[in-house]
Amino acid sequence: MMKKEYLLTFILFAVVAIMVACSNEAAENEGTDENTSDGENQAEQVLKIANDQEPAGLDPHKTPAHSSVRIYSQVYSGLVQLDEKMNLEGDLAESWEQPDDQSYVFKLREGVTFHNDREMTAEDVKYSFERILDEETASHIASYFANVESIEVLGDYEIQFNLTAPDATFLSNLTNASAVVVAQEVVEENGGDLQQVAVGTGPFKFQEWVPDNQVVLVKNENYYEEGLPKLDEVIYFTMKDEAARMSAIRTGEVDLTSLTAKSASLLENEENLDIKNYQSLEYSYVGFNVNSELLSDVKVRQALSLATNREAVADIVWNGDAVVSGPVAPSMGDWAIDVTAHELYANDIEKAKQLLEEAGYPDGFEITITTASTYPDMVNTAQVLQQQWAEIGVDAEISQIEWGAYIDTWSNTSADVLIGRNGSGTDPDRALQYFFHTDGSANVWGFSDEEFDQLTETGETTLEQADRKEIYTEAQEVLLNLSPNLFLVSPMSYVAASKSVEGFTPYPHNGEDILEVTKQ
Repeated sequence: MMKKEYLLTFILFAVVAIMVACSNEAAENEGTDENTSDGENQAEQVLKIANDQEPAGLDPHKTPAHSSVRIYSQVYSGLVQLDEKMNLEGDLAESWEQPDDQSYVFKLREGVTFHNDREMTAEDVKYSFERILDEETASHIASYFANVESIEVLGDYEIQFNLTAPDATFLSNLTNASAVVVAQEVVEENGGDLQQVAVGTGPFKFQEWVPDNQVVLVKNENYYEEGLPKLDEVIYFTMKDEAARMSAIRTGEVDLTSLTAKSASLLENEENLDIKNYQSLEYSYVGFNVNSELLSDVKVRQALSLATNREAVADIVWNGDAVVSGPVAPSMGDWAIDVTAHELYANDIEKAKQLLEEAGYPDGFEITITTASTYPDMVNTAQVLQQQWAEIGVDAEISQIEWGAYIDTWSNTSADVLIGRNGSGTDPDRALQYFFHTDGSANVWGFSDEEFDQLTETGETTLEQADRKEIYTEAQEVLLNLSPNLFLVSPMSYVAASKSVEGFTPYPHNGEDILEVTKQ
């Protein structure tokens, strides 16, 4: 009996062991794609990006902050876009023609749908640009299209823009990340406010925004380009501290993040990372409220320019990976002038003191420099300027404010001196007219000069490129002399990417193109 019981027990154990083994094998094989080559599982197509800042809102027609642009540019599409070589190509527009110098007719792609599954038509294009031009919208790109006289719907998939005059900038302005098509019903459902919602026609759909944590986008399965995007999900994590971003990219917690030059140099020998760099179209600046009593005097602004050592800013703030810049970044080629030869870039302390004395400030003055606390380069720039300006008797206090307050301060011109960064865009008109024309949408400085206005207006309507270059060269000279901003340096941009990320190439005009990206 005992032998039979032992034998029965042995058989039971053997059966259980076989069942467990089969169960484990089934578990291991579960989810295996029979079509996967070599029997390997495909990598999860989720891209995790560490952002240096929280979005300031998601309304493309109202919010210019890059922390917002990087997200809504994946959700919305415009009529045209730039390819990797900065050549114009269609986006929502399949083709276009110019019946004359003052009109453009766009033929739209058929079958393009919004993320709410409604088809996009020419009426949506008309509505979107009329919303941009509506004064109540207060769009930061309204001045781009100020010479649009009327917009005509010629059919469901055909639309015509009629201009008041020839415009050499019209098509390039249409490539702006904010010149996109929105759905009227979504605007109306949200009381005219798209800051917390996003329903576009772009490659990714907005899923959720957890404040101070993350923004999640998911693949638009109905995107008009077949097979794109290749990612199923993109998660943007808000990590304001650069040390935290460095740690996250090292450990594989995230796949992509932007970095300063100093941090990028610390990661260049990491085996699992690729460090990608490119000369940006951005420049750092010092913005002046020219309506304040002190800074309304051009001699004061010129003195501060002469007291500013821009090469030192490049070396100290950007680790030497930046070039001295004017309002048109050097990466724009022949459009940019050689600002290093300009007399106000000479770092002449004695001349600066002389100008202050002529302005009635022989002993200098006190002033506050405002900057964003979460951008180390802006804080460092403020500290460098604080030391440099002290040489001419300027006692500068630094006020560091959080990002939301900074955006409000910029838009309301509620600081006398503001440190920031701007993008030159892809046409000198943005760098000049957009920021400094009396009616420029981003002229928050209160700056106005009749000669400058006339030059940029002429440049906009001049179609011959050689003539435009002469006009914009003169406009840059005028702007440097009047110094409503001090233009500092244009930095190199750095992105750390996990080697599991394929198909990612940042460009000066688009550092966040993820349409072709895959995870391996």
